[in-house]
Amino acid sequence: MDALTRLLDLANVQGVLDVRCYLAGGFSVEHDIALAGEAPFHLVLSGEGIMELPGRVVVPMSAGDLIVLPRGTSHRVHDGGPRSAAVPVHLDRQGPLDIKRNTLGPADLDLLCGRFTFAPDAARLAFDALPDVLHVKVSEQHGAAALDAVVAMFRSEVERMEPGALAVVTSLSRTLLVFALRAQLREGQLPPSLLSLLGDARLGRAVLAMLRDPAREWTVETLAREAAMSRATFARHFEARGRIAPHEVLTLLRMHLAGDLLRRGDLTAGAVADRVGYRSESAFGKAFVRVMGVTPARYRRDHLHPPPVEAT
Repeated sequence: MDALTRLLDLANVQGVLDVRCYLAGGFSVEHDIALAGEAPFHLVLSGEGIMELPGRVVVPMSAGDLIVLPRGTSHRVHDGGPRSAAVPVHLDRQGPLDIKRNTLGPADLDLLCGRFTFAPDAARLAFDALPDVLHVKVSEQHGAAALDAVVAMFRSEVERMEPGALAVVTSLSRTLLVFALRAQLREGQLPPSLLSLLGDARLGRAVLAMLRDPAREWTVETLAREAAMSRATFARHFEARGRIAPHEVLTLLRMHLAGDLLRRGDLTAGAVADRVGYRSESAFGKAFVRVMGVTPARYRRDHLHPPPVEAT
């Protein structure tokens, strides 16, 4: 497994599709600030519109655009005209996917609205480094044909709404996020962070090595060998890309890997500590509280899913 995939898994990133907006003429749809652990996204299936954020930040929207709001910022989607001219929008709950519409005819904007959910304590793994608005224009991306095919499948599935359509688009939504993150990594636009380390092929190998074998007593020298770099060059590049020391990354990854094991519920805290490289359960507990904010026992209680209720 590659490092980005593993980080998304550890952050428990899931895609949720909420509503389709089918709008024409004058329209204005408000979106409140999202809950912690949620990053709203919008995928433009066809047409054009404008997204406006606080501070009069304006984002033009056109067919094929993917817009993600990693910090869940409140925003308004509109046609560019005055709010007073907007036609009332109605919520249609008759089908498997809710639809906000102000027309029964052709739409000037056909928009899918959803959100990426993630463990709030895992925001540092991926979302904290992202800009307030992540805007991906399909036609301008490397591998645009593949991304365009994903968008085309979204269009097809929500248009026909055959059995299982929501399962298809929900699964595809995480694919959209991966394409968006790839674009950021490729363009080198991220600030120094854990995520930006993955934009460097050699440093990414060092991060993946820690993920694969967290219990190993990693040193700068051994990580530099994984990256095929000298110790000095590795340390310099790691600091420049991550603004974080290798041992801090190791601790961060160990604690989130431990959290993943605790969520599964089948290992004792001592066994989890051993899996991630701690011989002392006490030392593991202190490190876990420092990174995750709660004790391992409390984390397990908060994240364990109750067993399913058997039908009688």
